[in-house]
Amino acid sequence: MSAFIICLMGPTASGKTQLAIDLLNELPCEIVSVDSALVYKELNIGSAKPSAPVLSVAPHHLINLCSITEIYSVANFIKDVHETIAAIFKRGKIPLLVGGTMMYFNALQKGLSEMPSTDQTLRARLLEKAAELGWPALHRDLTALDPVAALRIHPNDTQRTLRALEVYYQSGKNLTGWHHASQPKASPYQFINFAITCEDRARLHERIALRFREMLAQGLVDETKQLLQLANADCPALRSVGYRQVIQYLQGIYDYDEMVLRAIIASRQLAKRQLTWLRHWSQPLHWLESTSMGTVAQVLATLAKVENNMG
Repeated sequence: MSAFIICLMGPTASGKTQLAIDLLNELPCEIVSVDSALVYKELNIGSAKPSAPVLSVAPHHLINLCSITEIYSVANFIKDVHETIAAIFKRGKIPLLVGGTMMYFNALQKGLSEMPSTDQTLRARLLEKAAELGWPALHRDLTALDPVAALRIHPNDTQRTLRALEVYYQSGKNLTGWHHASQPKASPYQFINFAITCEDRARLHERIALRFREMLAQGLVDETKQLLQLANADCPALRSVGYRQVIQYLQGIYDYDEMVLRAIIASRQLAKRQLTWLRHWSQPLHWLESTSMGTVAQVLATLAKVENNMG
């Protein structure tokens, strides 16, 4: 089975991390995080980063890679994950990729289109404009320049909005044009994709609400205050769900109860977008139920069946 990469995807609060840890007891795996928030060293509580005790028994690759003052792109991820996968295979282990950043999974498996590299001067100017006029203004600019991409990129997805504008201003050709003009280079690896979710949507919503309230109890507000001493509130890393609403609470835009409600709603919307990605996933996908007691056994049975079919 070491010739394969196992991917465990799913919406927020669906139980991906616990299932990955359980699989370590059954398979010679190493966990690789596929999460755009966990790459940042300072994002801990609000990113649901595994605790130090958990990491001591189940180490995760590709977490704590950079500061929130830096930009971590999809291209950065592709480079880092390929290096990590190669090292895991060299150790005779199976890469177990776990997370909810579907864009990362998609780019890894289907390839990343060639396009201009990041221009730090241009990026700084766009970030200044966002700080002055707000991110909705930049998304409106994107709508005018690349309506197809603007429909695909959520207005709150500041990092992708920023990247799409960069591509246009650097090259004179919008992101959609680049995607049509270049053929992505597909990954050389073979993937076995699993999606874990909760069929009972009300149950998933309860878990999302419970997890956010636990984050608050763990000190999310104080963590966010500390983050604002390091970076501007419009920093792309701090636009993550949860942090964004706490920042608005600290700015006096919402009272505490409204902040909690809006953060939970935003988390539910994130889960819905993640599930939409998965339902439109073009590669073979094995669905798992997060409330099932036999999920690990189901994964093992599926892996055995795939291996037999390949053999």
